[in-house]
This record gives sequence, structure tokens and C-alpha cells, in this order.
Amino acid sequence: MEERVPKYYLLKKDLAEKIENEEFPSDSPIPSERELMEAYQVSRITVRKAIDELVNEGYLYKIQGKGTYVKSDDKSSDLFAITSCTEDVLRLGMKPSKRVMVAEMVVANAKRAKALEITQDDRVFMLGRILFADQEPLNYTIAYLPEKLFPGLERHSFDRESLYQVLQEEYGVKLTKARRTIEAILARDEVAEYLELEEGSPIILFRCVTYGMVNGKEVPVENFKCYYRTDKFKFYIDQVR
Repeated sequence: MEERVPKYYLLKKDLAEKIENEEFPSDSPIPSERELMEAYQVSRITVRKAIDELVNEGYLYKIQGKGTYVKSDDKSSDLFAITSCTEDVLRLGMKPSKRVMVAEMVVANAKRAKALEITQDDRVFMLGRILFADQEPLNYTIAYLPEKLFPGLERHSFDRESLYQVLQEEYGVKLTKARRTIEAILARDEVAEYLELEEGSPIILFRCVTYGMVNGKEVPVENFKCYYRTDKFKFYIDQVR
């Protein structure tokens, strides 16, 4: 039977069993390609195919220039919680940092105007940032916030400041709820570049409208898209009966 099974599949199965049995600890590197080739007497192509499938199936993740590591179940976030990405990284015991790629006022298009319940003539503050966890890119978020609710928002330095903290402390907004959609896509163009991924790598895309209390009324305060690396992060949902 094993003679008819592809060699890469046998290697993948054996590595998966070792990961399940914690022979390779979480966030530790697996043996190099050369070591696996010698240990299993297979070609480099076989090793790479087995590793690629384990990455796609959520067992492993790659760091460019460093190697392949075992994915941890500890690095996960509640899908339903309204928390900032920085808070998620801190909760995981990692050091967050941000890099602002764009921060400017733009005219709302039809889709953003509808989501934020404003007109297409209104302007929105567009903020694009890369979030790093221990100096590794974790996600790229593009957020849009109505200028008429948050005048002067562009004066802040959001590579250092927390957006949600500014909204709450300076503008008196209390965040109340968020409506999210989630889909699996492939990284392309600047998103792949920002997240340091190869073109075509699988990632998660969140689209979200965040609501808050402004002058006693609940209104949309933010519309964002967030591209998450799937090799670095997981999401969970707590369900109760």
C-alpha cells in the first residue's frame, strides 16, 4: 500500500503526527530541508511539497530567511470581541509596533458612504497601517473614519498612538458593536509586500463597520479592511448553549 502512496504524503503524515505528539514544540523550527532529505531519503521537491501542504493545513508557518516553524494554538483571538489589534498582540505576550503607510483625508466613495451613513461629498480619514508582533508583520489594515465626526484626526501620529484610544479619549466615543465579514483570499500586490509574503499566499480578509455612541446616538464610526497572515494568527469563537 505504502508503495502506491506518494512520498510527499508519507512525509507530510509523519511530520503531522510528530507535531500532534508535540515532538516539535510550538513556535520551534522543524528540521531544515537538507536534514529532512537525509532523514527520509527523499528529494528536495518532495520535502517542499510536504511542507507547503502542512503550511496550508495550518500545522506550520514560514518566516522568510529564517525557516519553517510549528504553529501555536496559543496565538488566537476572539472573533467576536471588539479589541484593537495592538491589544491582541499585547495579550499574547508579544511586543506590538506599527508602521503608517497612508494617513490622509479623501472623498468617500459610494460604498464607504453607504457603510458610514454619510454622503459621497463627505470626506473620510483614510489610515493604512502595518501591525508588527515582535517585529514580524501580522496584519495590514485600511480604516476610513468620517471627518465630520472626527475633525483633526489627521494630526495624530498613529504609528505611536492607539486609534480607538484617541476616539474614546479625545472625541468621547464609546464603541458599542461591530459587524464583520470574513473571507479567505490570496495575497496580492502591496498587501503581499507589506506582510512579507509570496504572491498568492493565503490570508484572511476582514471587512468591518464599527459602531459607537456619538452625542447619545449609535452611528457607524469606522469602516475598515484588515488583511491577516494566516500562518501567524488564529481566531476562535466561544459558543454556549
